[in-house]
Amino acid sequence: MPELPEVETVKRGLAPAMEGARVARLELRRRDLRFPFPDALADRVSGRTIIGLGRRAKYLLVDLDDGNTLISHLGMSGSFRIEEGAASAMPGEFYHARTKDEKHDHVVFHLEGSGGPRRVVYNDPRRFGFMDMVRRADLAAHPFFRDLGPEPTGNDLGAAYLADRFRDKAQPMKSALLDQKNIAGLGNIYVCEALWRSHLSPIRAAGTLVTPGGKPKEKLGLLVASIRDVIADAIAAGGSSLRDHIQTDGSLGYFQHSFSVYDREGQACGTPGCGGTVARIVQAGRSTFYCAACQK
Repeated sequence: MPELPEVETVKRGLAPAMEGARVARLELRRRDLRFPFPDALADRVSGRTIIGLGRRAKYLLVDLDDGNTLISHLGMSGSFRIEEGAASAMPGEFYHARTKDEKHDHVVFHLEGSGGPRRVVYNDPRRFGFMDMVRRADLAAHPFFRDLGPEPTGNDLGAAYLADRFRDKAQPMKSALLDQKNIAGLGNIYVCEALWRSHLSPIRAAGTLVTPGGKPKEKLGLLVASIRDVIADAIAAGGSSLRDHIQTDGSLGYFQHSFSVYDREGQACGTPGCGGTVARIVQAGRSTFYCAACQK
């Protein structure tokens, strides 16, 4: 599943093509994705102007000029493609490759703007993605968002906040960090990377990072900094390669991740002087990559 940095990169890649454009027509090529489309979605979006793109956790938000927001989630295999004339480009490259097979093109935004007509196409072979519509003023109360924790790079995330969430918890660190009620948008890849950077074991109990009086231990502060850094680095890697126009080679916002532990089972740990080896274990049905020698 695309993680927060990928969704942020997609948002930034789509912004030049979509912000300020008028949706001449929203074309729905089927009645549903993971869930049925909202009633009359095509009619409600067609004719509207896109005033801005946003992101909350792993959700892409398309704000319209009538006060409504289109919510889009990429699911397991969803992606957007920008088409302008004969050129085509994807905003953001994922760790697992995305397809451009047109038989999986399910939603097409036919746009009009100062740069001329263009199309933004949503492609999703497995159809685990979905779209919904809500009044912008009601967004925070929507079931998708009302229980979400703070953004991993936002000011609300701090050691004191996590100490309050983790106090007396026997839950493993990996599971606690994946809980979207604690932190919004953190996924499997970047939890593994943040735990490695902060030298914390994914199987360690979350409550061990909190004093009996409920104060954060030093390691919890290091974890918060590592979360911020790993997400910021991934976003910067994508953002630094974004282009505001389609290149002749079809590239737009492509980037590759460079992971320290994720998917590196059996390789040497990158911590200076460690000498350990990256291992893979399974927690709650998901792969965890870590170094038992330096992550305690």
